[in-house]
Parts: sequence; C-alpha cells; structure tokens
Amino acid sequence: MPAARSPQLLTGMPRGLVCTVGVLAGAQVALALSPGRELAGGVVLLVLALTLQLAVAALLVWRVRRGGADRSLWQRLAVAAGLVAAGLATSAVLTAAHGAGTATTVPLAVAHLAAFPLVYGGMVLWNRDSTAVADPSDTLLGAAAVLAVVAVTDTVLGHVGGLTTASWWQVQPALMQTAAGLVLLGTAATVPFISGMSRDPRAWWLTAALAAQVTAGAAVAAGHPQGWAAAAVGACCLSVAAVLRSTPVPRTTTDPSTTTIGAFVVLVASTVVLVVLALCDAGPTAAWCGGIAATGSGIRLLLNVRDLAQLTQSRREALTDDLTGLANRRAVLRRVEELCAQGTPLAVGVLDLDKFKEVNDGLGHSAGDDLLRLVAQRLQQVLGTDDALGRLGGDEFALIATVSPGGSPAERAAALGRELQHCMAAPFEVGGLTVHVALSLGLTCHAGAPVPPEALLRQADAAMYDAKRSGSRVVHYEADRHGDSSGRLALVEELRAGVVGGELVLHHQPQVDVATGRTVGVEALVRWQHPTRGLLQPGDFLPLAEVHGLMGPLTNEVLAQAVAQAAVWHRAGRDLRVSVNLSASNLLDTGLPQRVAELLRVHDLPSSALVLEVTETVLLSDPDRSLAVVAALADLGATVSIDDFGTGYASLTYLHRLPVAELKLDRSFTADLLTDDRAAAIVASTIRLAHQLGLRVVAEGVEDPATLVHLRALECDESQGYLHSPPLPAAELEAWLAVRERLRAGVRA
Repeated sequence: MPAARSPQLLTGMPRGLVCTVGVLAGAQVALALSPGRELAGGVVLLVLALTLQLAVAALLVWRVRRGGADRSLWQRLAVAAGLVAAGLATSAVLTAAHGAGTATTVPLAVAHLAAFPLVYGGMVLWNRDSTAVADPSDTLLGAAAVLAVVAVTDTVLGHVGGLTTASWWQVQPALMQTAAGLVLLGTAATVPFISGMSRDPRAWWLTAALAAQVTAGAAVAAGHPQGWAAAAVGACCLSVAAVLRSTPVPRTTTDPSTTTIGAFVVLVASTVVLVVLALCDAGPTAAWCGGIAATGSGIRLLLNVRDLAQLTQSRREALTDDLTGLANRRAVLRRVEELCAQGTPLAVGVLDLDKFKEVNDGLGHSAGDDLLRLVAQRLQQVLGTDDALGRLGGDEFALIATVSPGGSPAERAAALGRELQHCMAAPFEVGGLTVHVALSLGLTCHAGAPVPPEALLRQADAAMYDAKRSGSRVVHYEADRHGDSSGRLALVEELRAGVVGGELVLHHQPQVDVATGRTVGVEALVRWQHPTRGLLQPGDFLPLAEVHGLMGPLTNEVLAQAVAQAAVWHRAGRDLRVSVNLSASNLLDTGLPQRVAELLRVHDLPSSALVLEVTETVLLSDPDRSLAVVAALADLGATVSIDDFGTGYASLTYLHRLPVAELKLDRSFTADLLTDDRAAAIVASTIRLAHQLGLRVVAEGVEDPATLVHLRALECDESQGYLHSPPLPAAELEAWLAVRERLRAGVRA
C-alpha cells in the first residue's frame, strides 16, 4: 500500500498573521490559567479573545480568497468568526460597564447561535455531491436538534446551580449555545466518515476546533474563566485547518436515509420531553423547545419521504428504457445474472429490426419511435410472465425466456424464434402508412451452469449478426461458427480506434487510357494496417464498419487522405484523377458535400481531380435522399461515377436522372468478354450507349492483353486491372509511373 502523505501547507501562507494567532492564543491560555486572572478582570480576557478572533477571521478571509472546491466552507466560517467577534465586543462593553457576570455572556451566546446555521451548513455541505436528492445543508434538522437538546437539558437538569438565580433570558441562550455546539461537534465527527473525508487532516482539525469551542462555551457560561484557554486552543486548531492544503477524496452522494435517522432521533427525544412535561409541572421553555423540535423533525421526515420517493423513481428510471418502458441493458444484464445464479435454464435472444433506418429517414424519427413502441408491445405478447424483454439501444432488443421444469432450452429457443417471426409478420400502422418489419434474431441457450451474463448476450449478438448478414432471419448460436464473436466485437473496437489513430492507409490502382496507354487516374482503395494482424484487406473490416456505424468516419478519413495525396501529385505536375468509393450510409449523409468542398478548398485541389464512385445497389437504399446528395456532389464539380454498372436493377433510370460522367463496367462482364458472346454484346452496347450520352467508360478487372485489345476495338476509354498493376502504396505507384513513362518515351523514340 502507498504510504500516507504528510499534510502540506498552502503556498503563500501569511506567516505574520499565523504567528499573530499563535502569540495571541498563547497569551490567552496563560492569562486564563494564571492564578491572578481575577485581578486582570474579565475585560482583559474578553479584549484578548476579541483580538484573537479578529486575527482568525482575517486568516479565514485569506483562505476564502485562495478559492478551491471548499471555498463555501471557508466563507461560512469567516462570517461565523465575524459574528462571534461582534458578540465578544458586546460582552466586553457590558463587562466594562457593569462588571463580570452571567448577563455579560448572553451576547456571546447569541452570537454563537447566529453562527450555528453557517457552520452547520458548511460542515455538512463540505465536499458533498450537490446533486444529491437529500439537501446536505439541512438547517431545519440542525435547528430542531438544537431545540431538542435544549428541551432535554432543561427538563432533566431543571434550574441547577448558578443558573437557578438567573433569568430565563440569561439561562436559555447559554443552554442553546451548548446544544448548538454539541450538534456541530456531532456533525463534524460524523461527516468525514459519511463523505469520505476521513483521509483529509483538515476534517480532524475542524473537529478538534469545534470540540474546544463547545468546552469553552459551557465553561464560560458556567462562570469558569479557564474555558477561555479551550477557546484559544480551538482558534489555533481552526487556523491550522485553514492553512493546510486540501487532500483529494472521493465525492459521494447523500442518501436521504442519513437525515431520516437523525430526524427520527430528534422526534423521539422531543416526544419524550413533551410526555414528561405532561406528567409534571415544569416551565414553558422546555415545552416550547420540545414542541418546535418535534414539528421541525416531523417536517424533515415528510421531506425525506418525498426525497426517498424521488430516489426510488430515479433508481427505477436507471433500469428502464425511456422510449419503450422496457428494461434497459443494465436491467437485462441484472436479470440474466439473477437467473443464472439460480441455475434457471434460459433461452436468450438478441433481435434487430431490418432496414429500420429507412423508416427513420423516410418517415422521420418520431415515426421511428412510434414503431419501436409498437414492436415492444407486440414482442411482450409472445413472452410469458417469467420472461423478460429489454431494449439494448437503437432498434436492438433482448429477450430472456425461462424454460419450464423438464423442458429443453434448445426447444424453447426454437419455439421462441417461430413465435417471434409469426408475431412480426403482420404490418404496423405508422404515420398513416402500413409498414412491414422484418427481424434478424440471434438465439443462444443456457442450461443452468454459472456463466457471465455478458457472455450470453455476446453469443446471441454473434448469432444475430450472422442472421443479418446471411438473410436467414433466425440463427442459433453455434460455438464452431460463432465462437469468435468476442474477437469480432474486439475487432470493431480496434477499428474504431484505428480510424482515429491513423491506421488506415490507401493503395492506388492505376486507370490507363486504352488508346494511348497513358495513366490518367487511380482508384484509392483502403487498407487497414492493423498493429498485430498486419495489413487487412477491405473485406476483412468494411462489412463490420457498415453494420456498426463506422462508415461515416472511415469514409471521411479515406476522402481526406485521397484528396491530400491527389493535391501532392497535382503540385508535382502529375495530372491524375483520384476515385473514392461511397457507401450507402455516405449517400444518406447530407453533410458530405460540404465536407468534400472544404477538403478541396483546404488542399487547393481542382474538383475535376476527384471522382466519387457509387453503385446502383447503394442508390436503391433511399433513392430520393441519395440522388440529392449525389447532385450536390456533382454541383461541386466532382465527377460522379456509377461503379459495377450492369449489376443493378435500374441502370437506365439512373443514367437518365443522375449527373453521371463515368461508367465502370463490372469485372464479371470484362472477365467473360472473350468467352461469352452475350457478355461481349452487353459490353459493346454499354460502351456505345455511354458514348452517345457523353460518358466515359472504365473497364474493371482487365487481367490479360487479349481483353485489352478487344476493349480497344470496342473503343472503351479506360481500363483498370492487374494487367497494368495491383493496388500500390503512393510511393510504389510513383515508381511504377516513372517506369511506365520511360517505357512510353522509348516507344515514341
């Protein structure tokens, strides 16, 4: 364990003021304990105590100016010291005029009572969490506690000793001062443990200061001048606390049960006093104090009931999904953990709605929220009373189905899958439209052996991801197929960090003019330089990025790198276009055109040097919104290219509607160009149509010279493929370009 650090003094401490406090305190102790203190008279002690109190107040004001998280405490203590100084000054004047006596201590007692709310609130509020349900600065309970102590003291002791000859206005302030001191001392002694400040030495110095003040107040009120020595000790302890550096401690949240216990104790004590007073003839002071204390503590209990109700509601909300009213992820995990601890066989499912984003984008988020509520209601109809349903987030739900005694978890999971498919078959009425919702469901079984709840959800999530990817609707978890689910999820998080951490790199594949052999452009293809797995191809991580919402930041990074590299080539005199692929989520991002425009401006790259490739399948996900984004990109001057042309379902429609300048023939047609007459006819027709529309044609997947010769005969504009070069890093591509240029120069010579 680390060694405890010794307390450290604050920098810039006013040493002269601290020394003054020490000297005055020593003088006060010496005078209060000296045999000839009666000759010195009460006025000298009062004046000395007043001077010491003013010095302490000045030190506290300095501490307030230092600031810090506990500034509120020192502000309250400084004001309280000023009030006590005023009481000392008044007592000194009365003593000088009328001589020492009980009456002269009344102003000092009143000053201590006036300072009580400040000190009490500051002590309890010190280093507490201000967002707590219960009010930490509970002066109501503190005042009730003071009155209860006065009532108990007045009832038990009655008028004892010297107090019996004094008037009530002389006796009660002294009793209330002592009671307030006891309440403050109890608060100071317990708050460090409640709030976690037991490691802060200032808390102990403050506790010692209050203990000394309580002793001093009781002694002085009883006519014992030695009490001024205790007051001097208390002033020194308070000064030490003020000049010590704060020690960081954990912040805590107040629980209303803490003040509930205190209010109950005060109420019981006050009730006992009132019962005793009802059975015997006593003065009215104790009755009034007991009655007021009982009323105050009763009000505090009522407030605590309200606070506890709010706390209960807050805890319930912490386990509830706000939108659907179902259990949230925390509650789902807790329920799975409880059932696993009981050894209950389970079937756990994770369900995701297919194409939910289209509902959100097409009908608005309000309609999407309505659909989620309707889905939640329908899913609840399938589950039994012992089953649980929760929303994990977005359009993802979790189902926990218990298995009846003697039943099979696998059979329960299979039945659950069938029931869910059946219940989701009927359409939903959302926003005045009829919407059919398909689901992807992953299921896993638990036979009752201890297992972490997170593991079951990971298994169901892996099966659900498989269902979504394969289109199988319902998939049961199999260790052989899905055993790497944790690895897949870890890969997603690594990709998230890799996008930000600069681990994505670009390789560039040349695009060559078929007629001249000149390299006119490149396609930027992303790779992931994984720190441990090496260079990963797009197929290893792009599907994960699309499913887990990472395509936006990933494409932003690819665009930034591609534009920056194109600008470098442009400044070096290389007139190369750079093509970048866009995904479905990119074309739904209305902010994409603005970001592209900013990149072109920052790197001073002509917009004609950037080609943005989209596929027909991508356009089909949300045609209207996608077309608007594509049109905005074309308005920037960037070239829009339809990638994998011929594999979609509405090619001619998009040629008519889109501001397209380029078509890329899919490699499936290029590969069969020499062996399949139909493929050759399609390629020839597409090239003629594109040229009639003023579009250039790029043939992908060119891997042999004969195919290139045929494309030249068909007047195809450009070719791309391994015949020319595989995708290369920028430096290697530049070396490849240099070799090509030398070869072309030699041919011309």
